Amino acid sequence: MESVYPRPQNDAERVARLRLYRTRHIGPVTFRKLLLRYGSAGDAIEALPELARRGGMRTFRVHEKSRAEGELADLARIDGQAFHLGEPAYSKFLTAAEDAPPVIIARGNAELMSRPAIAVVGARNASANGRTIATGFAGDLSQAGYAVASGMARGIDTAAHAGALAGGTIAVLAGGVDVVYPRENADLYDRIVERGLVLSEMPAGTKPQGRHFPRRNRIISGLSIAVIVIEAAERSGSLTTARFALEQGREVLAVPGSPLDPRSRGTGRLIREGATLVMSSDHILEALHDPFRRPIEPPASEAVDQGQDAVIGIETADIHGPIVELLSHAPTPTDEIIRLVDGAPAAVRAALLELEVAGRIQCLSGNLVVLATG
Repeated sequence: MESVYPRPQNDAERVARLRLYRTRHIGPVTFRKLLLRYGSAGDAIEALPELARRGGMRTFRVHEKSRAEGELADLARIDGQAFHLGEPAYSKFLTAAEDAPPVIIARGNAELMSRPAIAVVGARNASANGRTIATGFAGDLSQAGYAVASGMARGIDTAAHAGALAGGTIAVLAGGVDVVYPRENADLYDRIVERGLVLSEMPAGTKPQGRHFPRRNRIISGLSIAVIVIEAAERSGSLTTARFALEQGREVLAVPGSPLDPRSRGTGRLIREGATLVMSSDHILEALHDPFRRPIEPPASEAVDQGQDAVIGIETADIHGPIVELLSHAPTPTDEIIRLVDGAPAAVRAALLELEVAGRIQCLSGNLVVLATG
């Protein structure tokens, strides 16, 4: 599987990509649009102020070059690395997720990103049996050649990482790669850095906040060919990870439990909705006997006109209002907006990009768009 995204050709472009992704309103989907349209992050950065002005924002600030260079210097001091979308070392499985982070920060054995991964997730307040199952599954899977991915939370995540340490485990953190959360996992963190891999999309030193956890869960599912859920309440981050996995075309497997245990209600629902029931490592390996039977392909690229002049030269002012009027906080397909707005498709796409950069709308994976919050 080859990436459809150009790799950065030099250090200047790597710094520019980091600046672009750290700029306000530029999420993973918007980043890809800009990179494909302009060909490089440097050219996209040059275009941003005019795009924002056309979208209704008078003052637009790009993430400062000195801050991006400082982030990379901080990363080097902790023996970390930055991997960019399009580079060979960047996980090909994560590349296939439409909203994969353009830049991944890593500490440890980066070769694990090239290995097929299986996510093992579950309840923070896991039972003793649940933790034993997670440790056993993770150990067997890592010995079978898979990397075991999880989020280093209490409970099932911690047990899965511990079980897979000898064979290879990937911890995806909501904060920076040097921020241990929870603190009780400090020793586990050190062992993962030494023998496995720690990943994040956040700068080093960033403390995790609520909005960071869903992004972490998306990365966990994106890295993996399958997600195994062991104990999960009806509303939990583990079920969110499973939902993301389904959206990304990954397998979802679940371990059944007692119907009297609230920690089993989420896994029970997953099984009722079609998740594969597994009760042993053999069941998992049987379900994954051909892990690529549903090929994970890079997302289809939106057809865009190449070059800054192609965007700037299109008249879009008159269709900003109709686009915003059609949108709500519920996702709407971009194709539907193009169909309903009185304007050429290229003009509507250009206007959507301008409104995104200006922070008035937000583009989601799946070719969906919503009004921006706040």
